[in-house]
Amino acid sequence: MRSRKAWLLVLLLALAQLLAAASAEGPDEDSSNKEDAIEEEDDEEEDDEEEEDDGDDLEVKEENGVLVLNDANFDNFVADKDTVLLEFYAPWCGHCKQFAPEYEKIATTLKENDPPIAVAKIDATSESALASRFDVSGYPTIKILRKGQAVDYEGSRTQEEIVAKVREISQPNWTPPPEATLVLTKDNFDEVVNDSGIILVEFYAPWCGHCKKLAPEYEKAAKELSKRSPPIPLAKVDATVETDLAKRFDVSGYPTLKIFRKGKPFDYNGPREKYGIVDYMIEQSGPPSKQILALKQVQEFLKDGDDVIIVGVFKAESDPAYQQYQDAANNLREDYKFHHTFSPEIAKFLKVSPGKLVIMQPEKFQSKYEPKSHVMDIQDSTESSAIKEHVLRHTLPLVGQRKSSNEAKRYSRRPLVVVYYGVDFGFDYRVATQFWRNKVLEVAKDFPEYTFAVADEDDFATEVKDLGLSESGEEVNAAILDEGGRRFAMEPDDFDADALRAFVSAFKKGRLKPVVKSQPVPKNNKGPVKVVVGKTFDSIVMDPEKDVLIEFYAPWCGHCKQLEPVYTALGKKYKGHKNLVIAKMDATANDVTSDRYKVEGFPTIYFSPSGDKKNPIKFEDGNRDLEHLSKFIEEHATKLSRAREEL
Repeated sequence: MRSRKAWLLVLLLALAQLLAAASAEGPDEDSSNKEDAIEEEDDEEEDDEEEEDDGDDLEVKEENGVLVLNDANFDNFVADKDTVLLEFYAPWCGHCKQFAPEYEKIATTLKENDPPIAVAKIDATSESALASRFDVSGYPTIKILRKGQAVDYEGSRTQEEIVAKVREISQPNWTPPPEATLVLTKDNFDEVVNDSGIILVEFYAPWCGHCKKLAPEYEKAAKELSKRSPPIPLAKVDATVETDLAKRFDVSGYPTLKIFRKGKPFDYNGPREKYGIVDYMIEQSGPPSKQILALKQVQEFLKDGDDVIIVGVFKAESDPAYQQYQDAANNLREDYKFHHTFSPEIAKFLKVSPGKLVIMQPEKFQSKYEPKSHVMDIQDSTESSAIKEHVLRHTLPLVGQRKSSNEAKRYSRRPLVVVYYGVDFGFDYRVATQFWRNKVLEVAKDFPEYTFAVADEDDFATEVKDLGLSESGEEVNAAILDEGGRRFAMEPDDFDADALRAFVSAFKKGRLKPVVKSQPVPKNNKGPVKVVVGKTFDSIVMDPEKDVLIEFYAPWCGHCKQLEPVYTALGKKYKGHKNLVIAKMDATANDVTSDRYKVEGFPTIYFSPSGDKKNPIKFEDGNRDLEHLSKFIEEHATKLSRAREEL
């Protein structure tokens, strides 16, 4: 018994050892397969989730009968569609919300069409790639896609009109209407332009981004203006092909727009969107000078006018001098109001004979120090440029009124002496206004090389504050605005002609210190991008020993905020180069003390080379990334390599 029990015990011990050895070698084949299967299932679940996400983007959903397209599913969906109606909308847009029920009705109607026509909508605020691709700039924007080509819908947003237009375009024999914009080449340019009373011509380059942006607006304007009676034609010239035409009309940038009147070119200075172009060209198509029929009109100009009075006196429209006057008026029509008359009565009142150009100031701006009128004799041989020069020379009175509405066109000349007080030529305040203006006149007559003006202190409150004069406590303050953007403020004192004369004389002799609007000078300015303020512009940017890249920005500017990390990275990249400075300046809070650095938008970037600070190079590349900014620096740096050697 004992031996049998002992034998069983030995067998059990041996079996236990075998099991232990098997466990030490690892899991058996079945358990390993089970674990692999579990892992594979997990991977498949992840793949399924990814595929499900992709499927969500590619799936075309439907909301109240309207299909919802996005950047991911658009091309795949429209690829096999003959016609698709598209609405680009913004969720917050009131017009879009108002249009939504009508659009759903349109979708229902076109779904029942034979064959059915797809009606879709695209959230342009989230599907930015599609919005950019189809030049969407307003909401809602409706387009009809025919065989992949987008046709702008410009009718009313009603079910009846939209359905009719979509059905028209979906017809198999439908072809796009020809462009309203004329295409000009060297072969037809002179014939078309010379025969047109007025025509607008765009010189463009096919690769130019600004030209591409203008193209749809220009075509829309061309369509609109072609409906007028008589029509006003719009044309275009590919300046990269028609190089002789581009050279003939001094085309140096794209797009360049010019107005031609019977073949004579005039600069186009109007808007670049449909309605702006239309309104501008309609105004330009009218005569540049308005006829005065009654003497009373001239008398009213003199008594109540607020601007220079320009009157051409002629015998009749057939007078050759009259045509010369019209040509000159066309060159200046945006800045001045021109008049003409054939009336002997008016000629007698003005004390001139026919063939004369008379320039006068309203009575309130006349003085004993200047003639009541400036008369020019116009012959058929008189050049329009001479007439233009005469107008520009006598536009301003000795002391006129500077306003926010006329400062750009009338008071851009420098140096400008401005006297600020409560200017009001109304009946109740005219005497007081003229009292101070007469003080200014006494000084202005002795300094004909300067422009003088009075200005209402409330209208120019910001300017007065920037000059440091808002708290002067004086009834009348004065300043001189010089070339280069420099400004000089007269020390607050009792204002009279002697004080003003002394101030202007000190300016003339170079004894005045300019007022510079500036933020405080930074105490710590050792970062990769040096901060420039008004008081340090000359010492940092204009340092003749250093190359400086300067960015002018505005704190509220979105593009500036987007540029900031890139610009900081740029500063870090070149921080080791002691002769190169990467700098920035808040142009809304600081004066730029050199007129060579013109800031007309944000951000504006200039490279200011050492030894040539008066000729900065503007960064024009639209790609404001690290690569392109670095390339710009490398191209223009004068001391970069030397700095590297020293390092």
